[in-house]
Amino acid sequence: MYKFLREGLKSDSGKEVWKIGVWKKHTGNIKMCESGFHCSKEVWQAFSYVQGEILAKVEVRGKCEKQDDKEVWSEMRIAKAWKWQKKDSVALAIYAAELCLKNFEKDFPDDRRPREAIKAAKKWLKNPTKENESAAWAAAWAAWVAARAAASAAAEAAWAAASAAARAAAESAAAEAAWAAASAAAESAIIKKISSWMEKRVKVLEEIKT
Repeated sequence: MYKFLREGLKSDSGKEVWKIGVWKKHTGNIKMCESGFHCSKEVWQAFSYVQGEILAKVEVRGKCEKQDDKEVWSEMRIAKAWKWQKKDSVALAIYAAELCLKNFEKDFPDDRRPREAIKAAKKWLKNPTKENESAAWAAAWAAWVAARAAASAAAEAAWAAASAAARAAAESAAAEAAWAAASAAAESAIIKKISSWMEKRVKVLEEIKT
């Protein structure tokens, strides 16, 4: 199971501070989205709830409640943890945006604004300067403007993902890009690709030892 944490191994709410290998036990009743320790089976599912700075692989036991993309348990410990950095979010956003770019360009073959937004995000990823960050913002705005002319759901998803890819160079917009890509077409197939990408990304993340 996986969950995303904030810097310092803190929960998203800030109420819990975790230590790797140490079990925590929730006292009282557990309730989905309210009380207990939450996690997901897939990395992308955990990321859809919390876009944190640390990815944690967790072990669970005790009482539980489950839904399709999230579970809550009475006991949990962090087995491994990795740094999830801005560059990882930008790379995810780019990948998700490229999954549905063809949908936009099929409807609007002469409109290059989403493609330029992705290009700007890639440029920042390669060289994260303030200048490239500003260029990514400009490209993101242009991609958003393209939405005003989008006439189909697929096209709208494409520009949204491309815009998020560029904005991710200046803020955390990767989850938006991933979901925009997933809504473009063949949702289950695209989600599977995003899930596979994130699983592979874990292998190159910097592990937190303590």
